[in-house]
Amino acid sequence: MEITVLDVPALIPPGGPRQRVLARLLGASLDRQLAAGRPPESSPLLAARARLIVSLPRRTAMAGNWRHLLTVAARQGAVPRGAPPGAAPVRADRITAAAPAIGELARRLAAPLPVPARGVAMAATLLTDAGSPVYSRRSAVPLDAALQAAIAQLDPALPLLPVS
Repeated sequence: MEITVLDVPALIPPGGPRQRVLARLLGASLDRQLAAGRPPESSPLLAARARLIVSLPRRTAMAGNWRHLLTVAARQGAVPRGAPPGAAPVRADRITAAAPAIGELARRLAAPLPVPARGVAMAATLLTDAGSPVYSRRSAVPLDAALQAAIAQLDPALPLLPVS
């Protein structure tokens, strides 16, 4: 396999098929660990998950999900048609107030530059965790602050792997 400078997934050891399957099945848990700052190279499962989430197609899809969230919020936070039973309504007021930050997050996710897995995991956790400020009134963290933290971690100037 040829490795190029921008081939970010090649920087993280690939692991075997078992790790890749488990990384998908345990995605939410692994994303929370990556978002909290646990280094991808600290375990084969985290490395496999980081490799998956930093891929440009995966990040582009997530950017589209964030943009879709803005559309849903514009409909007053209703659960969208076709949503699975029990889907949590979004906090439309918070989302519309944070629209500029969400736009910047989506732009950084979709940019064709390598970014650290931590930022992608932070964006994914905000979008998928029912306890995040996107969905929960009880979240201790304001949505804008959480978005700004994720945006800061999506800076392509940050090192992709820890410097020894």
